[in-house]
Amino acid sequence: MIRMRGLDRVLPICTLGRRFRSSSIMARQPKKSPAGAAARMTTAEATVGALIAHGIDTVYALPGVHNDSLFDALFGAGDRVRTVHARHEQGAAYMALGAALATAKPQVYVVVPGPGLLNSAAALLTAYGMNAPVLALIGQIAQSAIGRGLGHLHEIRDQAGIIARLVDFCARIREPTQAAGFVAEAFRAMATGRPGPAVLECAMDVWGRSAPVAAIAPAGPVSQPPIDEDAIRHAATRLAAAKRPLIVAGGGAQDASAEVTELSHLLQAPVLAYRRGRGVLDSRDPLSVTLPLGRELWGEADVVLAIGTRLFYGFTQWGIDHELAVIRVDADPDEPER
Repeated sequence: MIRMRGLDRVLPICTLGRRFRSSSIMARQPKKSPAGAAARMTTAEATVGALIAHGIDTVYALPGVHNDSLFDALFGAGDRVRTVHARHEQGAAYMALGAALATAKPQVYVVVPGPGLLNSAAALLTAYGMNAPVLALIGQIAQSAIGRGLGHLHEIRDQAGIIARLVDFCARIREPTQAAGFVAEAFRAMATGRPGPAVLECAMDVWGRSAPVAAIAPAGPVSQPPIDEDAIRHAATRLAAAKRPLIVAGGGAQDASAEVTELSHLLQAPVLAYRRGRGVLDSRDPLSVTLPLGRELWGEADVVLAIGTRLFYGFTQWGIDHELAVIRVDADPDEPER
């Protein structure tokens, strides 16, 4: 007898072309090996193990035949990972996006290839624009058929090329031994430089392929780029000498609310924020300003400190001159040159 454990628990008991299987088989764990030895597990099991090692406890998904083995592995993980079943791929992706924005932690969603990917693409692109750490696990047709145009279910031409235009990091898992490493690379990419989403593809016949896999280690700390101490001292000198400083806060400043608030009060500098920058400085603070007043202050400022923002309005519409000094703090080293 198969017992449901909740509506948000996805049990792959009605997969295409298969008879029902007992829960004891579905919930099987990878075979245990002596300490330090490689354990034999499927690509899907290695992927789920790596997700757990990186702190993932919830996956948002719309199951499909291409990812059957992955959902077997998610069920086998038991209470360590909760699967939230969406009614549409877009819903799964937007739930992951919303959770990432609400928690400031990476989130994961799973969909089938082709139309499944395309249905979720709007949320994935929004995650890119909002610097949200969302990892998409996208299924694929059989490994040997990729790129051959044979008309498989949900086959799409150059799916990898489409994905590469939506995110900065993407890869295809081709064997079990690659799974944990690619998951680690994806999480590292989402946390370094300009934050954003990542995508891992895996063919339907690769998810269930098994091999000895090295022990999956807990995720280590992400190394941060070195700080240019000379640039900081120069910026501090310019700000201290400013007569009319202005701080512009974007979405990239959300984790620096306390620091922005303290600096604003120290300099008595207004903080202009728009969209995701709103709330970096409490909107009730008298130094918090919005676009209409911010436009006037921009024209009067002699030094602008831009934190986690592209300065879109300032550069494209309001303009700058030789009397305005702009100091930029940005995780993306290429952003100031655009």
